[in-house]
Amino acid sequence: MSAVIGHHDHHAHDHDHDHHHAPTGWRRWVFATNHKDIGTLYLLFSFTMLMIGGVLALLIRAELFQPGLQLVNPELFNQLTTMHGLIMVFGAIMPAFVGFANWMIPLQIGASDMAFARMNNFSFWLMVPAGLILAGSFFMPGGAPAAGWTLYAPLTLQMGPSMDAGIFAMHILGASSIMGSINIIVTILNMRAPGMTLMKMPMFCWTWLITAYLLIAVMPVLAGAITMTLTDRHFGTSFFNPAGGGDPIMYQHIFWFFGHPEVYIMILPAFGIVSQVVPAFARKKLFGYASMVYATGSIAILSFVVWAHHMFTTGMPVTGQLFFMYSTMLIAVPTGVKIFNWIATMWKGSMTFETPMMWAVGFIFVFTIGGFTGLILSVAPIDINFQDTYYVVAHFHYVLVAGSLFAMFAGIYYWLPKWTGVMYSETRGKIHFWWSMIAFNVTFFPMHFLGLAGMPRRYADYPMQFADFNMIASIGGFAFGFAQVYFFVAVIIPAMRGQGPKAVQKPWEGAEGLEWEVPSPAPFHTFENPPKLDATATRVIG
Repeated sequence: MSAVIGHHDHHAHDHDHDHHHAPTGWRRWVFATNHKDIGTLYLLFSFTMLMIGGVLALLIRAELFQPGLQLVNPELFNQLTTMHGLIMVFGAIMPAFVGFANWMIPLQIGASDMAFARMNNFSFWLMVPAGLILAGSFFMPGGAPAAGWTLYAPLTLQMGPSMDAGIFAMHILGASSIMGSINIIVTILNMRAPGMTLMKMPMFCWTWLITAYLLIAVMPVLAGAITMTLTDRHFGTSFFNPAGGGDPIMYQHIFWFFGHPEVYIMILPAFGIVSQVVPAFARKKLFGYASMVYATGSIAILSFVVWAHHMFTTGMPVTGQLFFMYSTMLIAVPTGVKIFNWIATMWKGSMTFETPMMWAVGFIFVFTIGGFTGLILSVAPIDINFQDTYYVVAHFHYVLVAGSLFAMFAGIYYWLPKWTGVMYSETRGKIHFWWSMIAFNVTFFPMHFLGLAGMPRRYADYPMQFADFNMIASIGGFAFGFAQVYFFVAVIIPAMRGQGPKAVQKPWEGAEGLEWEVPSPAPFHTFENPPKLDATATRVIG
C-alpha cells in the first residue's frame, strides 16, 4: 500500500484541479491507465469480437439450414468452425470477463485502481492486433486455419500461412491474459481496503483471484503446444509429425491440459457474477459463502486432473479411462454445491425479478442442463458413442453461451447503472432476456437429438434424416444473433449516451458491496484514500 499512497502524494497537485475530469479525446482511450476506462475498452472489444464470431456462426447455420452444399464449400466451412471457436473463446468471452474484473475489482475491494496501471493498458492493446490477425486470417493465402479451434495435429502441420498468423495471435492473447492475471492477483492480495479480509471479499473477487491463478498456470502450456506446432511446420522438428517419430496424440494431451482448466477460466467469473446478483434480488446474504469459496478452489484444482476426458476415443488404456471418468464426475460435486447455494439463497427470499435476476435465474437453469449433459459425457462408454457429435456441441454451448454469456448479461444489467449513471429500460431488458432465452434453446436443444442420432460435428453436409432439427437450429441461431444486436441498439447505446432515468447511488435495494458506496456513474477516481469499513466489509463508515 505504501507505494500506492506515495504515488498519490506525488500526484496530489494534479488531482486538485482535475479531480473530476477525465482526460479527453482519443488520448483518454489510447493512453488509458484508469481501470474503469480499460474495463470499458475490454467490454467493447469483446462485444465487437462477439459480433464477428456470431457472423461466422450464422454462416455455419445458414449452410446447415438444408442438406446439400448451399453457400460455402467444405474447406471454407472448416475455416468458419475453427475461427468461430477461436474468436468466441479468446476474443469474446475471456476479454469480457477481464473487462468486468478491471471495472469491478478495485471498486469492490476499495482500491484506487489496479496495481499496474500501465501494464493494464498494454495488456488491453495487445488484444487489438491479435483480434485483427484472427479476423483477417480469412484473407490470407489459402484462407483461415481450418483445423478446428483445438488446432489438432497433424492437420495444423498441413495448413497454409494463416496457421502461423493464428499461432502468433494466440501467443499475443496469451501474453495479454498472463499480464492481466498478474495485475488481478497483485491488486486483490495487496490493495484491499483495511478491514477487508480475504473471507470478506465479494464472491466475484474470489472467483477472479482463482481464475487468474489458473490462467497463469495454463497459458504457457498452450504456448508450448502451439510453439511445437510452429517448429514442426518450419524448423524440421517432429513433435507431432508421425513421419519423423512424433505423436499427434501428445498434442492432444498438451492441448487439453491447457484446454480443460480453460473452460473453468470461462465459467468461474460467471459463477462470481451470479453470486453477486442472486443475493441482491433475493434480499438475503449468499447462502454458504465459505463453501462457495472452497467449491471454487476445488473446481480449479480438479480442473487439472480431468483433461483426457476429451480423449476417450484415442485408445488410452482402460485404467486411464476409469481415472479420467471418475475425476470428471467428481467435479460435479463442487459445482453442485454452488447450484445448491444459489437456490438456497433464493429460498424464502423476498425475490423480485428485475432483468439482472432474470438472467441469473436463467443462467442457473440452463447451466444446470449443460452440467448434466457434461456428466453424461463423462461416462467413457457413452462418450465413445457421442464423441465429435452434435451432442458435444449442444453440451458446451449450454455451458459457454448459457453459462458464461448469460452470466455476463446478468452482470451488465446489474452494474450498468453504476457504469453509466442511467437506468436501462426494464422492458427492453426483459425483451432481450426472453428473446435470447427462447432463441438459445431453440438453437441448441435440438442438437442433443442430432447428436444422439449420430450426426457428426464440423460437417458441411448431412443426410436427409437430420434435416428437420438442423432447420430448427438454424432458425433459432439467427433469432439469437439478432437478439444481441437488439441488446446493443436498445440497451447499450442509449446507456452510453446517457439516455434514460438518472440512476441513484444504489439502484438495487438488496445489493451489498463497496461499489454501491460511490455515486452513479462511478467517478473517474474512486477510493483515493482507502475507505473505512464496517464489520461486514460491505459498507463505508463515516
